[in-house]
Amino acid sequence: MFNKKYYIENEKYEALINRKNVKSNIYNGIYDRWEYPVLTREHIPLTWKYDLNPKTNPFFMERLGVNAVFNSGAIELNGKFYLVARIEGNDRKSFFGIAESDNGVDGFRFWDYPILLDDTCPEETNVYDMRLTKHEDGYIYGVFCSESKDTTVNDLSAAVAAAGIVRTKDLKKWERLPNLKTLRSPQQRNVVLHPEFVDGQYAFYTRPMDDFIDTGSGGGIGFGLCKDIMNPVIDEETMTSRRKYHTITEAKNGAGAVPFKTDKGYIHIAHGVRNTAAGLRYVIYAFATALDKPWEVIAEPSGFLIVPRLEERIGDVSNVVFTNGAIARDNGELYIYYASSDTRLHVATTTIEKIIDYVFNTPEDPLRSVECVAQRCELIRKNLEYINEQR
Repeated sequence: MFNKKYYIENEKYEALINRKNVKSNIYNGIYDRWEYPVLTREHIPLTWKYDLNPKTNPFFMERLGVNAVFNSGAIELNGKFYLVARIEGNDRKSFFGIAESDNGVDGFRFWDYPILLDDTCPEETNVYDMRLTKHEDGYIYGVFCSESKDTTVNDLSAAVAAAGIVRTKDLKKWERLPNLKTLRSPQQRNVVLHPEFVDGQYAFYTRPMDDFIDTGSGGGIGFGLCKDIMNPVIDEETMTSRRKYHTITEAKNGAGAVPFKTDKGYIHIAHGVRNTAAGLRYVIYAFATALDKPWEVIAEPSGFLIVPRLEERIGDVSNVVFTNGAIARDNGELYIYYASSDTRLHVATTTIEKIIDYVFNTPEDPLRSVECVAQRCELIRKNLEYINEQR
């Protein structure tokens, strides 16, 4: 017989899973935020945390707790929405779990088991932040951060980041491939696989780094080609969206969701980081690259697309939003899954038509305060003229 506490907790769990989401009243015309997070640590099944047998767990204690559920890859298959979420245990180790929903904004329920990756990297300590790419070769690829201890220094917090790669056809059976090697960059994080071949090769968006935290000489989001996915090596990286002084990308920036193709270019939803007196601040921004040259930026609106608001600003790593998953549907809908403060996962919804308008018609950052004011004054002037015309 189950402990009575099981029934109480399971009732709370089912109520959460079945709660209907509603659109927030926060408005900017670009997208709709949704009131409730789509995944939190409370969405984790009880079977993942508790020993349900009262003989071995008489006090119904959590045996393997979960601290946070956040940065999630996203994909649509056969009309259903799937999130491959980063789940952080109380022990600080992250792992991946698949949550499924019929509508993409609520009702996400985790599958029975998390993903158990092939143990091919004995030095690997932690894995997180998987991006999911439906590639034209027929596979679904997951590219994630593979973290190991930096043994070259006497510092327990020092780590080395590499891009791990897995592939699947059904999200159930995963094949682990060798980690990506970039010959000119000692570390890599936030790597994304482009959905199409470029010049007959696999194309990756990278984030060259000299150190686990600091970008060092890394100038922004990189782009490189790889001939063989079974031996993934990139010789040269071309800079795509560059870091810029006194902007949202000043400290670092990185690819976010897998770019999606439109008639005007590939739309990228990425993240930018700047330093503040309270620490690093992560925001989400967007840009477009050319269809024939997917490394070449052709439009980059000024400022951020999504920034932490209200309770989103509070969590394990406060004042942060981050995305590694978006779903651009054939019917023109766009779902952007973003985490707040390394704690929970949210969704913002819009249309592909709107995001194209935003990316290509929002003014670029002129990079100087006086020019930014002139830009705003020009907008005000045109608006006042329009108001007077309507009277």
